[in-house]
Amino acid sequence: MNSNHVTVDGVQVELNGERNVLELVRKAGIDLPTFCYHSELSIYGACRMCVCEIEGKGLQATCSLPPEPGMVLRTTTEKTLRIRRMALELLLSNHCGDCPTCSKNGQCRLQTLAQQLGVREIRFPKPEFTHELDESTPSLVRDPGKCILCGDCVRMCREVQGLGVLDFSGRGWDVTVNAAFGKPMAEVECVQCGQCVSTCPTGALTVKNETNRAWELLYDTGKTVVAQVAPAVRAAVGETFGVLDGEVAMGKLAAALRRLGFNKVYDTSFAADLTTVEEGTEFLKRLATGERLPQFTSCCPAWVKYAEQSFPDYLDNLSTCRSPQQMFGALAKKHLPDELGVASEALVVVSIMPCTAKKFEAARPEFATEGTPDVDLVLTTQEIIRMIEQAGIRFADLAPEALDMPFGMKTGAGVIFGATGGVAEAVLRLATLGSDPKNRNSIDFHDVRGMDGLKEAQVTVNDRVVKLAVVNGLENARQLMERVKSGDSDYDIVEVMSCRGGCIGGGGQPLPNDMAARERRRKALYDCDRVQAFRNAADNPFVQEAYRKWLDEPNSHTAHELLHTSYSHRRRRANETIGVNESHDPNMVAVKVCVGTGCYLKGSYDTLHRLMDQADRLGYSDRLDVRATFCFENCGGGPSVEIDGELYSHVTPDAVNRLREEVIEPKLGYTPLVKEKAPNA
Repeated sequence: MNSNHVTVDGVQVELNGERNVLELVRKAGIDLPTFCYHSELSIYGACRMCVCEIEGKGLQATCSLPPEPGMVLRTTTEKTLRIRRMALELLLSNHCGDCPTCSKNGQCRLQTLAQQLGVREIRFPKPEFTHELDESTPSLVRDPGKCILCGDCVRMCREVQGLGVLDFSGRGWDVTVNAAFGKPMAEVECVQCGQCVSTCPTGALTVKNETNRAWELLYDTGKTVVAQVAPAVRAAVGETFGVLDGEVAMGKLAAALRRLGFNKVYDTSFAADLTTVEEGTEFLKRLATGERLPQFTSCCPAWVKYAEQSFPDYLDNLSTCRSPQQMFGALAKKHLPDELGVASEALVVVSIMPCTAKKFEAARPEFATEGTPDVDLVLTTQEIIRMIEQAGIRFADLAPEALDMPFGMKTGAGVIFGATGGVAEAVLRLATLGSDPKNRNSIDFHDVRGMDGLKEAQVTVNDRVVKLAVVNGLENARQLMERVKSGDSDYDIVEVMSCRGGCIGGGGQPLPNDMAARERRRKALYDCDRVQAFRNAADNPFVQEAYRKWLDEPNSHTAHELLHTSYSHRRRRANETIGVNESHDPNMVAVKVCVGTGCYLKGSYDTLHRLMDQADRLGYSDRLDVRATFCFENCGGGPSVEIDGELYSHVTPDAVNRLREEVIEPKLGYTPLVKEKAPNA
């Protein structure tokens, strides 16, 4: 026997850098069952489903066992089958059993393995389930009763996204996966990227299903419902229904959406072209002045929220451009009623997106006009696939149909927005080609393509060497930001996507959503790019027409009002958003309350609100500038409050009255007619 081999069920398998025995077993063509093993995450070794019998070692979990030359193992023996079935029964006995109505029905790993291993009965008693659904965010649903403690979501959030929003808590029978302090997901630093959903093998984490609301809108004869379809959706929908050509899949999807009842079908790639023109123009202006560099892209709502939470000092470096979804929504709500001859209140904009965070983005107050959202509803790729299946549409048999104009026209630059590096490449095509038409469709920027977590490149723009970076995955983004902060990196433009691979790997994409599937989708988008008549966003004739009719010119005042926005440092506490460290009026008394973790746990949030409430009640809120901030590095003295630059410690909610009477009111020259009693007096 060759010494560089192991023997798996009598078959010799060559060792070639595999990190564990499980990879060798799968190399031999045997798909050992697992729950906690994920090839892109650290090894956890908890579920014990992958046990094998190894000569001289007995029963071993193969995922956590390094391979050794000469190993002889058997994967399917009486013992291994008995252990796997027992482990599966134990999981099922502690699992909410509403499988027929579970949103993961048909795609649940627990369900699949029960069928595969022939588990037909559960010999253990089921406990009473008292877990409540967490539906606090607009994007995700967490059902603790369906969690099998595999840890995939915990490791994904910590290792790939660098957030650590979820973790194990409790001991023994009481172990659960929770957000910090058992809070709802909306009250912690979750960016709603949905990558936890992509890895969850059961229905414990799912996309919030809004298909019923979509059907209600489509059934309302008084509404004109239009759809915009994101670039990455076409590849994933086509893949699901066996249509591998992205352009053909998009045509079939247009046909399917019309059969569902959508009045018009448009392409978000049109808005991506518009974003490219606006963002490219903005970048060239910043490059010329040297101000607010590096410029960070702002297309990814999970990245924007992460920047607001973790890197507020760089919010001015974000492009002011709205994302393509929100540019489309703003443009559609303002101008489509006239184009279609319908009342403004009758127009409904539905986005079909690969991304769960797009649901959160559409609900942001920045993207509403007089209280009406620019995008009324966001459906993920998973949801639109479900609606097509509910309608009984044979997708593969549909004849492709053209999209509606004017927002159905796109260039290749708009399509590649769906892959990591696509936004940067689209901007580079615009910035480097100028007005010379000879090379407009011939330049590709391969250095920014591919699935690596960080890609770097240099190009010449207006006789200047421009340094750019493309990063995907928020942990990679964090590392890059730390280098930028320390001065170790001097990029001019940085593209950030929160999901590995970009939007093609968004949390709303169909399963499997692993790196192999993302690579197939990436290739499909670049194939679409190559066959487009135009590959430079500036060449889109309908984008040019939009400027002539509605927007004047790129970065004009009109364009800024409709297509741009701004962001501020904020933390979500108890479903509220607090602005932090914004500019201060020198004619007002400045009061800053730390709401960092240490002070927050000691009641600083209530301190903040009590100060604001008392200022309102006593009539001097217009002279008192009360804001939240992070951090005075006075955690031992928290809650900490700074008043006109002077720091005060231990300002609990009960100490607010004294601080107000002894410090704030003398600064204001205010004398109350009746002195208030302390709350506990």
